[in-house]
Amino acid sequence: MARAILRTSAVLGGLAVTLPLDLAVAAAAVVTNGRRPMTAQASSPRTVLLTGGKMTKSLQLARSFHLAGHRVVLVESARYRWTGHRFSRAVDAFHVVPEPTAPGYAQALLDVVRREGVDVVVPVASPAASIHDADARAVLDEHCEVLHGDGDTVRMLDDKSTFSQHAASLGLRVPDWRRVTDARQVEEFDFPPGREYILKRIAYNPVGRMDLTRLSRETPQRNAEFARGLGITPDDPWILQEFVRGREYCTHGTVRDGHLQVYGCCESSAFQVNYEMVDKPAIREWVTTFVEDLGVTGQLSFDFIESDRDGEVYAIECNPRTHSAITMFHDHPAVAAAYLDDGHPVIEPRRSSRPTYWTYHEAWRLLTEPGRAARLRTIGAGKDAILTGWDPLPYLLVHHLQIPSLLIDNLVRGRGWSRIDFNIGKLVEEGGD
Repeated sequence: MARAILRTSAVLGGLAVTLPLDLAVAAAAVVTNGRRPMTAQASSPRTVLLTGGKMTKSLQLARSFHLAGHRVVLVESARYRWTGHRFSRAVDAFHVVPEPTAPGYAQALLDVVRREGVDVVVPVASPAASIHDADARAVLDEHCEVLHGDGDTVRMLDDKSTFSQHAASLGLRVPDWRRVTDARQVEEFDFPPGREYILKRIAYNPVGRMDLTRLSRETPQRNAEFARGLGITPDDPWILQEFVRGREYCTHGTVRDGHLQVYGCCESSAFQVNYEMVDKPAIREWVTTFVEDLGVTGQLSFDFIESDRDGEVYAIECNPRTHSAITMFHDHPAVAAAYLDDGHPVIEPRRSSRPTYWTYHEAWRLLTEPGRAARLRTIGAGKDAILTGWDPLPYLLVHHLQIPSLLIDNLVRGRGWSRIDFNIGKLVEEGGD
């Protein structure tokens, strides 16, 4: 407890120290790039409601819709009511709603839809919210369009085992896998010679998802002990998935009736906060085949491995929600149209688009990791995903209102945390969203 208090207090002190520097950075951005970009205006302006207001990806979409002439309504739960994004010039109205897991969530969204005259709801869901947004769609469908899959589809996609099963049924590559509801299944599994496996919880696991303990035929005792310690039950299933060595990639896709209309692909990792478009035709073909067969409308993000063994791409999982890779579209004028208009040609990040990063994550890496020259090149070639000259307040207030308010709340409640995620705008902690 004392260590958590000391750590939180130190971070709060550090953020206070950096406030003058951030004021100078924001002022410089206004001076050099303070004019609002000019984009083609939508022929039929609409009111768009975005959930997940604490996250950078929600801010990015708010700016894209705003610049196209649409009216933007942003919502978040009470814990994140001081999100810096609510003060963006792109946001016309902000509302506090219950947590997505709360019984009154869908009704609260409907109340905002009615009050603000919302035409389209675009859920920018946290991992814990995707299914609840799908269930809310059943309440909202009569009143507005909801750019999200239905409950059955989202549950299938969000479950790593049923997603793998569906993809394999289409002839698409996924790693070998088994659904596990009892630790004894791991002990009894006949591990193929020379191949390693990992255990991943089906439900969102904000802290444990970083644990990639390898299990194999050569480690029977570790396999059994590790599996027994996870609390695997039929109500809390896991997936035993083959560990494929290779390069990781992630994608964002916005789909309307099975037609891919927004697509981005970039290199990835377990904690990814750098986004730069890469051209991987095999991955795009995989995504296109999958979404066309599914015929879904919504936002689908996929994680892939390009195998060192055979050079093929394998889809590890699907996240049926907006990906932070949407920040790669920060200067694309057609994002709003590609989201809202049926039959829009697929758009990708522009070739001239600068890669995105988060300044405080880069600063921490400069202080604590080797390869400082490479980090400085990343900063020089890219741009902060939150900071822009025509809309500087979110950058200031994420770092000096949103995150401090969360740290103070944890301090008062005596809770610890494992990491600050400035991208998602939260503290990563056990049982978090």
